[in-house]
Amino acid sequence: MSGHGAPSLQPVDGSDLRVAVVAASWHTEVMDGLLAGAERALDDHRVGESVVVRVPGTFELPVAAAALAEAGYDAVVALGVVVRGGTPHFEYVCSAATDGLTRVALDHRTPVGFGVLTCDTDEQALDRAGLPGSSEDKGYEATAAAIQTAHTLRGITRS
Repeated sequence: MSGHGAPSLQPVDGSDLRVAVVAASWHTEVMDGLLAGAERALDDHRVGESVVVRVPGTFELPVAAAALAEAGYDAVVALGVVVRGGTPHFEYVCSAATDGLTRVALDHRTPVGFGVLTCDTDEQALDRAGLPGSSEDKGYEATAAAIQTAHTLRGITRS
């Protein structure tokens, strides 16, 4: 299982943070689970201000994440899903999303939670979506990671 070895981090106080979640629209059931997980993480970390922005697909996540980082959000969470098909489309979209989101994080010095599922099958995506019966909750994990990194960065810049 890919979740093996995951850290057991406790929620931090995010009441002074502004967090944006940008979510793709493809694969409605999976995306509903990822968004629900993100909302639970925002609540558990007591985030002061949050917004959810929707884009058509995973390929569009980086440009929206960049706009949100430029708008001053302390952290951005990117949620999407790409399921392998019979063409090279999977590799192109996964690579573009990963490279683009990494660039946003580094160029804007803004944590970007990577909640993009890259799966071989619909069943794998559903198993990671945080739905009842899922073995993992990647929406929650990506959001918690972004919030905790923003919290850490606040400590660094205040030192």
